[in-house]
Amino acid sequence: MRTSAYGSWPSPIDAALAAAHDGHPEYVGFVGDEAWWTEPRPTEGGRRTLVRRRADGTQESVLPAPWNVRSRVIEYGGQPWAGVVEDSQPLLVFVHFADQRLYRYDLLGEPRPLTPVSSVGGGLRWAEPQLRTDLGEVWCVLEEFTGEGPGDVRRVLAAVPLDGSAAEDRHAVRELADERHRFVSGPRLSPDGRRAAWLGWDHPRMPWDGTELVLAEVADDGTFGAPRIVAGGPEESIAQVDWGFDGSLLYASDRTGWWNLYRDHRPLCVREEEFGGPLWKLGQRWFAPLESGPIAVVHGRGAALLGVLDPETGEVVDAAGPWTEFTSTLAVHGERIVGVGASPRSAHEVVELDTRTGRARVIGAAHDDPVDPAHYPEPQIRTFTGPVGRDIHAHIYPPHSPGWAAPGDELPPYVIWAHGGPTSRAPLVLDLEIAYFTSRGIGVAEVNYGGSTGYGREYRNRLREQWGVVDVEDCAAVAQALADEGTADRARLAVRGGSAGGWTSAASLVTTDVYACGTIIYPVLDLANWGSGETHDFESRYLETLVGPLAEVPARYAERSPVEHADRITAPFLLMQGLADVICPPAGCERLLERMRGRQVPHAYLAFEGEGHGFRRADTMVRALESELSLYAQVFGIDPPGIPTLELTK
Repeated sequence: MRTSAYGSWPSPIDAALAAAHDGHPEYVGFVGDEAWWTEPRPTEGGRRTLVRRRADGTQESVLPAPWNVRSRVIEYGGQPWAGVVEDSQPLLVFVHFADQRLYRYDLLGEPRPLTPVSSVGGGLRWAEPQLRTDLGEVWCVLEEFTGEGPGDVRRVLAAVPLDGSAAEDRHAVRELADERHRFVSGPRLSPDGRRAAWLGWDHPRMPWDGTELVLAEVADDGTFGAPRIVAGGPEESIAQVDWGFDGSLLYASDRTGWWNLYRDHRPLCVREEEFGGPLWKLGQRWFAPLESGPIAVVHGRGAALLGVLDPETGEVVDAAGPWTEFTSTLAVHGERIVGVGASPRSAHEVVELDTRTGRARVIGAAHDDPVDPAHYPEPQIRTFTGPVGRDIHAHIYPPHSPGWAAPGDELPPYVIWAHGGPTSRAPLVLDLEIAYFTSRGIGVAEVNYGGSTGYGREYRNRLREQWGVVDVEDCAAVAQALADEGTADRARLAVRGGSAGGWTSAASLVTTDVYACGTIIYPVLDLANWGSGETHDFESRYLETLVGPLAEVPARYAERSPVEHADRITAPFLLMQGLADVICPPAGCERLLERMRGRQVPHAYLAFEGEGHGFRRADTMVRALESELSLYAQVFGIDPPGIPTLELTK
């Protein structure tokens, strides 16, 4: 074992390796007997491709570059594809990211557009396609911009002809229901085809605050009857709705304070754990009914396991295997369940569970250690005590290398990671970005601060009108506890995050003196402007819950905004932004930088052409990671080998 200062250890996990393994499979489904899913391609311009797994176990990318299977509905997107077998061949419909048109593809020739292009505002967008070949249609969520502003938009359930007659004619698209809700999820059709169920909600609520479950009768010709609300409300979040094969109505509601499952409005398994989550993307699935009666579920408390629920007894049997975290995507076919699972030692994989045998196996995106796993971090699940005695959940990743150690009297630097959302959480899974730092001798602490999901509605509601307070306090409490117990070097603490985590990082530099530096990635920085027309429609009223109504508490918006208090920032920082970001536009960063001008605080600003909210291109991610490490090297006084120096200006 060789000795060198923390942060200076050589590591085989370089930025290019971490970038190549960024992202994970999403949107699993079945086309006939075959499992299909989307996968990221960071080295192909950040596109997402569609992968099929044939009966013989071979896999192939269905669509070559530049096809990019990704929807922009509510900007975060949603289920972008659907497929069936017709005349012994797959028939596919998908959304192409570049133009947001819906395409039909029979795997012969080129995909053919089914929907037109609109030059109005953000155009026409589609999500959650469902093939209705009996009607010659695709049923979807349609997001249609009616003007140039981000709020000039309507969303309805719509039917698109499969014959291509709407490819140049918006009027050929049939609308299925009225516009009673500003936001809707895709319709789920009952087994007899007679009823459709979907979710709806309105400003200022976000879907985890309150949604309504809507039902409508469906005629033989596919027309909908008058919709009626049968569950949900302003303080009840229904995360997902579906139908059992027996025609029963299934949904996940948090009416008890936890997202639990209900069948025909009766609870199936009352537990203080989550069987649902925050609906950030249309088409997320935490449960899927099997034809034989049981229900596949993704459930847990502070984690998410794959299990099978017996609706008669309420018993849940979890899949055996190494996976400790499953994402919110599920598909079932016969007795087969397909999901996406990961663990602290393996990245996200496509996993199939055969409920007849209980056997679970990897069928796609199989984890393959790119380096000796001895270089991976060894995380700890911790609960810390924060202000007024509240619990704070966190994952601690100490520095770890199989061949290097630090001098015995040295304490390691630590970076506090604040997750995005903020209504989300950090899963405990193998992340090579984290390993990039820990394998060099820099610790990482992921904080699931108050407001995070996975711990019930009460924990989630801690952030109501307290954004910029509770999240900042909880992150600081974890950092200080690590220093107090001798785990971290008090003088070498940093904070970093993206999106809402970028907000927490910036707010932390403004309101605390805990951190020696910070990394701020595509952040919210200016509450008043962000909450009054500068962001997209989906989150345009989010701050009414997180901060309070702007008209009633304008001083609170000003007091908490980092852009209004640039004079309080004294620690060096790195600010990174995608120039195509419409969720957190570059304008906020530019205002902060203007107010930092001449203040003699070392900082750097990296703006990336073509990147939006979340970096997807390999070259972007490489530069971002290396620049972040260089910031820490300069501030912490370490010398990581082979890292380009980030130029800091004042």
